[in-house]
Amino acid sequence: EIARRFELHPSTVNQLLKTMVESAHLTFEAGTKTYLPSPRLTRFGSWLAETYGGDGRLRALVAELYRQSGEVVTLTTPNDLFMQVIDHAGADFADAKSNSQAERGLRVSMFGSAIGAAYLSTLPASEVRRLAERARIPAAEHQSLHAMLEAVRIDGFASGLSAEGTIRSIAVPLSVSSIGVPLVLGLAGPAERVGTQASGIAAAMHSAIARHSAS
Repeated sequence: EIARRFELHPSTVNQLLKTMVESAHLTFEAGTKTYLPSPRLTRFGSWLAETYGGDGRLRALVAELYRQSGEVVTLTTPNDLFMQVIDHAGADFADAKSNSQAERGLRVSMFGSAIGAAYLSTLPASEVRRLAERARIPAAEHQSLHAMLEAVRIDGFASGLSAEGTIRSIAVPLSVSSIGVPLVLGLAGPAERVGTQASGIAAAMHSAIARHSAS
């Protein structure tokens, strides 16, 4: 049941559960064959609350922007050379030519995406160069990459089209100092609708971020 819920291989789940029970992070009730979090996880839970805000500010931020725009809203964080969706609001990207969906766990390339550009714009040039080399971005393209990221810093947001050209994404980085981890707020919708009001959408995203950071 756990494997089906998380769409993982049963043997992988079995090993993870066994390890967590052995480390006392989970307790196992043999009679009902159920797992429960142990008190040892309270410290981990406290750390999560301190890092992300125990009052659900990030979730409220995503929900508010979705209510305002009606478009798909995502919260992503870097994971190696990808940006990974950790929360979202909205069904999917409404792209008939693509199978992409805004779902938790979805990974999007850091290079070539609006959310990736928003994150990269927060990094020093040396770190961008290191990641670009790892991603095998040709050296001849590094100068244009840095110029693009400088434009993102000036504008305060990144914008990009899907491979099919039907979906426009707007992305704004969140301040790491106020959260503790790098996060990017993204919004995506039909290019003909989002593209004509990109600056206004970005301004609304910045306003929402400021409100929830101050609350």
